[in-house]
Amino acid sequence: MKYVRLEINDHIGILTIDRQEALNALNSQVLSELDQVLDQVAVDDQIYVLILTGAGRSFVAGADIGEMKNFSSIDGKRFGIHGGAVFLKLENMAKPVIAAVNGFALGGGCELSMACDIRLASDKARFGQPEVGLGITPGFAGTQRLPRIVGVSKAMELILTAKTIKADEAKAIGLVSEVYPAEELMSKAIELAEAICANAQIAVQESKRCIRMGMQTDITTGSAFEAEAFGVCCGTEDKNEGMGAFLAKRTEKNFKNR
Repeated sequence: MKYVRLEINDHIGILTIDRQEALNALNSQVLSELDQVLDQVAVDDQIYVLILTGAGRSFVAGADIGEMKNFSSIDGKRFGIHGGAVFLKLENMAKPVIAAVNGFALGGGCELSMACDIRLASDKARFGQPEVGLGITPGFAGTQRLPRIVGVSKAMELILTAKTIKADEAKAIGLVSEVYPAEELMSKAIELAEAICANAQIAVQESKRCIRMGMQTDITTGSAFEAEAFGVCCGTEDKNEGMGAFLAKRTEKNFKNR
């Protein structure tokens, strides 16, 4: 991998996009490498939680304008389908994904962060969908995820004005969960990942699946899906361990993820 690297430490995967000469902009190669690494993470049973971040002063500054400049309509659609599929793979991964947004998250970078389950931001982070100022629309589902996260009115405002917002405003509108000083961001992301890792992973993954499913369907269908997930968890050894520890007033739990 030239632009994407994966480190694994105590059930936490840290995936870093490192194309600093272009502020980690997403070109076709970065998307392909990201796609491959996500496949690796998905099948690695030692990884419980993934943290996604960028190297240097940028998370991802956007899609690569240099590559896109000469796109035809067919090229643009093909690029959008490629990036959109990678982002859906990230969103639909069974394992929780935390975006540690360390700097610029513009265009494709904002869209990448929105495909993650939880977003934490550095106080130096900046968010925006500047595409209409370049004569294009968001291409990696920004028009779909942003209104689902912040509401239609705010999404319209951000996308149609192409403005950039700071991390504190991103938190105020619900785009990110927390904002930390830059030097604390990764330690806070790891702390959050560790808290997730401490729980029963079948239950964690089923809970994520229920939330993702519920956001795309009506409450009746979502509730039925949740009942199935609850039933699955009730048949696990981890349910017996977790409830046994609670009843015995035992703080230590020995989950086996089965």
